[in-house]
Amino acid sequence: MKEKKKRKILAALIPVAVFLLAAVVFAQGVLKSEPEAVPNPVQGISADSSLKGYLGTGFAYAGSKNDGNGEEMAEQQEQAQLLPEETPTPMVTPEPTKEAGEMKVHFLDVGQGLSILVQSDGQTMIYDGGDKSTSSFVVSYLQKQNVTTIDYLISSHYDSDHMAGLIGCLNAFDVKNVISSDYEHDSKLYQSFIQTVADKGLTMQHPAVGTEFSFGSGSFQILAPATIDPNDSNKNSVAIKLTNGDNSFIFTGDAENTSEKAMCESGIDLSCDVLVPGHHGSATATSWDFLQATVPEYAVISCGKDNQYGHPDKDVMDKLESMDIHVYRTDKQGTIVAVSDGTTITWNQEPCNDYSPGDKEDKGTQAQTSQSKGSSSSGSKATANENSSSGNKEVSAASAGASSQVEATPQVTAAPQDTSSTSNEEMVWITATGSKYHNKNNCGTTDPSKASEISRAEAESRGYEPCKKCFR
Repeated sequence: MKEKKKRKILAALIPVAVFLLAAVVFAQGVLKSEPEAVPNPVQGISADSSLKGYLGTGFAYAGSKNDGNGEEMAEQQEQAQLLPEETPTPMVTPEPTKEAGEMKVHFLDVGQGLSILVQSDGQTMIYDGGDKSTSSFVVSYLQKQNVTTIDYLISSHYDSDHMAGLIGCLNAFDVKNVISSDYEHDSKLYQSFIQTVADKGLTMQHPAVGTEFSFGSGSFQILAPATIDPNDSNKNSVAIKLTNGDNSFIFTGDAENTSEKAMCESGIDLSCDVLVPGHHGSATATSWDFLQATVPEYAVISCGKDNQYGHPDKDVMDKLESMDIHVYRTDKQGTIVAVSDGTTITWNQEPCNDYSPGDKEDKGTQAQTSQSKGSSSSGSKATANENSSSGNKEVSAASAGASSQVEATPQVTAAPQDTSSTSNEEMVWITATGSKYHNKNNCGTTDPSKASEISRAEAESRGYEPCKKCFR
């Protein structure tokens, strides 16, 4: 009897078990048929996820699912119409900035001439080569620096004290590029130069102002000449700005005031750490406006000892001294070497800071004052405006005239800053052609006769930057 009851219970349970098993199988099939989330091409967000947090209000992914709410579906369809129809342009990763390496600049002692060797990251540049008498020295010096190839040979212009030594370099080394000024010279030396260039299968390049070239760990840019003067070789000098990281050098050959003015008006950033004053420190170069634009920390003057031209000129040296620019001179110190790591510049010797003129009899034309260096406009020409004292200190016309020894020229003192003004705006000084503002009208970089006073905020809004000498 008990056995019979067991069989009846089992018979009743079997259909239930079969039903449960079928239900389990069915449920598994449904789960497997659920579509997998499809990655959204926008930032990897899945099609099932809400895009409100990513796209913001008013945007939705067109393929988002309806959760059964008809109103939300309508809203999503409306929002989907706001999506851009075109595929977004992929972002282009900019090329990494060229990392500055070591750049070595040699200012060769070639007497009354100019020759500069630059080495960086396996590349070599020679800027001018000195006179014929020093050509062998230049070649020998380069060989001692293990130079075999000259990547850029630059002739600033065709005067013999700059070009002659380059002919020797063309014959002694493998030269890849020749850059020169686009004019002709009537000398036999010029004919020899262009013939040697042609014999080497090279072409004279005359790049326009603003042209940039990659060089070693840095680069260089053409600054001049903007125009060619067929009657003045010096005005045609090729000037360059050599850059390595945060360090920069400017070489100007024999470029004079006219060319310097064009460089200041070019819009190119002329600020630099090292300046080679044009024309060996002649009075015809290194104008106030050019110094204001360059504001160098160092000046390297290449000239011959006791040269017949009296280089460097007293006016130029007075300007450099008034600006506290450290001076190196080949006539006093021989060959000078500067090494840039992209941040700092080290030298093979200390600056001589000898601001004496080449001609001991040169008294200059600039006003001479007894005030301390950097506090007066002692580097200015002896004009009324350029004899004003620095800062807010008022000097009488009589005393200024006595100190400068300039007769019959009325002295105009700089107007003191208005400290009684209700405005707390800081006032600064600017000039029409400069790119810096100054805290005084004759900090050394500023010609007082061309300076005007405006607020610092206004100066900065017009693109002026603080002078490195005034705002340290």
